[in-house]
Amino acid sequence: MVTVFIAFTSCNNASKSNSKSGALASNIAEKVYVAPGEYDEFYAFLSGGYSGNLTVYGLPSGRMFKEIPVFSQFPTSGYGYSEETKPMLNTSHGFIPWGDSHHPDISQTNGEIDGRFIFINENNTPRIAKIDLKTFETTEIIEVPNSAGNHSSSFVTENTEYVVAGTRFSVPIPQRDMPIKDYKGNFKGALSFISVAPETGDMAIKFQVLMPGFNYDLSHPGRGKSHGWFFFTTYNTEEANTLLEVNASQNDKDFIAAINWKKIEEYVNNGGGTMMPTDYAHNVYDEHTHTATSTMIKEVRVVNPSEVPGAVFFLPTPKSPHGCDVDPSGEYIVGNGKLSANLTVHSFTKMLAAIEGKKFAGEAYGIPILNFEDVLAGVVNQPGLGPLHTEFDDKGNAYTTFFISSEVVKWKLGTWEVIDRKPTYYSVGHLTIPGGNSRKPQGKYMFAMNKITKDRYLPTGPEMEHSAQLYDISGEKMELLLDFPTHGEPHYAAAMRADIIKENSQKIYNLADNKHPYAAKSDGDTKVVRDGSNVHIYMTTIRSHFSPDNIEGIKLGDKVYFHVTNLEQDFDVPHGFAVLGQNTSELLIMPGQTKTSVWEPTKVGVWPFYCTDFCSALHQEMQGYIRVSPANSDTPIKWSMGEDIE
Repeated sequence: MVTVFIAFTSCNNASKSNSKSGALASNIAEKVYVAPGEYDEFYAFLSGGYSGNLTVYGLPSGRMFKEIPVFSQFPTSGYGYSEETKPMLNTSHGFIPWGDSHHPDISQTNGEIDGRFIFINENNTPRIAKIDLKTFETTEIIEVPNSAGNHSSSFVTENTEYVVAGTRFSVPIPQRDMPIKDYKGNFKGALSFISVAPETGDMAIKFQVLMPGFNYDLSHPGRGKSHGWFFFTTYNTEEANTLLEVNASQNDKDFIAAINWKKIEEYVNNGGGTMMPTDYAHNVYDEHTHTATSTMIKEVRVVNPSEVPGAVFFLPTPKSPHGCDVDPSGEYIVGNGKLSANLTVHSFTKMLAAIEGKKFAGEAYGIPILNFEDVLAGVVNQPGLGPLHTEFDDKGNAYTTFFISSEVVKWKLGTWEVIDRKPTYYSVGHLTIPGGNSRKPQGKYMFAMNKITKDRYLPTGPEMEHSAQLYDISGEKMELLLDFPTHGEPHYAAAMRADIIKENSQKIYNLADNKHPYAAKSDGDTKVVRDGSNVHIYMTTIRSHFSPDNIEGIKLGDKVYFHVTNLEQDFDVPHGFAVLGQNTSELLIMPGQTKTSVWEPTKVGVWPFYCTDFCSALHQEMQGYIRVSPANSDTPIKWSMGEDIE
């Protein structure tokens, strides 16, 4: 009997011991628990990769709050389907309904995150978008000409003077029909500097630097002492055009391109550069008219580095570097060579001294190559396999992801010693620390974004969501706190303290400020107007009815425009709109907003429309009918709300 008792208590104690050692141990769980009605401490903005959008999460909870449509049509809200937002997806190639979003970056003032805007790049059809963090809506998209694989983007300078867009794939500039085998020496890479207006955030391409035909992979701005410079990793300095996994991995060192943008800016402001004919779209959403417009621009200013001596230099970096990261002081530039056993850290101070002393190892297409030893700050020896990206905390530490060995490694700036390492699950790509891409990192957290999920979540067939893992970095050792799934394929994220954004978040659109040309600001403004075969319906929604709710006189062959205004002026009371047979998308209309859906009926009949967003206890009653008659019918346009149509 005694033996049985001892065995039982031993098992019970073992069970208690094990329960405290896992990621879900109570003390760990308490660190990520956000009680009902309480707020997360940080916002995290994760790129969606092939979803084309941007997702918003809270930290430390890992809860997803919103998906912001950016480069892809989004039927949940009607973005890219409504007449007002279709122009946002216009390009020189026509209407592009999807995108590949990669690297978000938040606007900064004096090197500190200010929470006004977030910028994100589209990789496939090169574009840069701006999201207003007051409304969490995409308000501007500018296409980037002379570019392909817009990858080393969209990072901002420390006063948001510029957001950059660097090409991953070099291409013929200007584009033309030529043999691919003639790549070397003929293809070029464009590094685009897009100016951002200080007050409004309006974007414009200021200039493009036409670089040799390498692949420009990632970039980061100088900050502090290195403000005025931008740094881009390159690979394929071999200028191979086939079997790149072999032919673009021959050189022992590739480059980090150092661009003195202030010097080039001065040159351009004095009339330098050449205006090159091209076509690119600039799409702007007006928050007063609730409508986007698309303008096609016909030229862009290009600058050859040879025109501005002393503006562009190459820093040799082993081997096939991917990440290019600058520490908060602006002194250290970390180049993560995917095929290198070590991490290479360059010194900005040494770089300036080498330039001043003309310590060049040679040149590439007229651009000076600095001596590797003269710009080297230090090396982190054999920290892991497959280094990709580095971010920084506020204590002088750096954190680097290792794709092959699936881990994050913490190391000390200046001493280059490894302090800690923690596994990730699995094949980690980017990592993010709130404010880690600024002069003042904010975070007590770091989260890693992993490419492979495997056994972390319940299986959902061959495709699973990607995985993010949250670590506490407030102590010397990192502590894994949480796994949470992420939507799409996050390539990078930007994060910041929630209080910087939260209080400025716009709750409604003021109905009095609604300048939409088809807005109906009261039920008395509703009407139906025929203009040839186009029929415009000025419609309102409010809990719990549409006005009008019965419409007749529509004919086959008509194009029907539903201009729907949400009259609510209360926070978080959107209304939806959908009509049977609608072949675009539903609409989701925010309080005080107007949106338009086009419907071209294909069948005679009486078709219901209804609110798609549950808005009140009488939501089910929020409906109406639209009568469609034959094309040769003489049924007149009529509408009503609350009475029969005579």
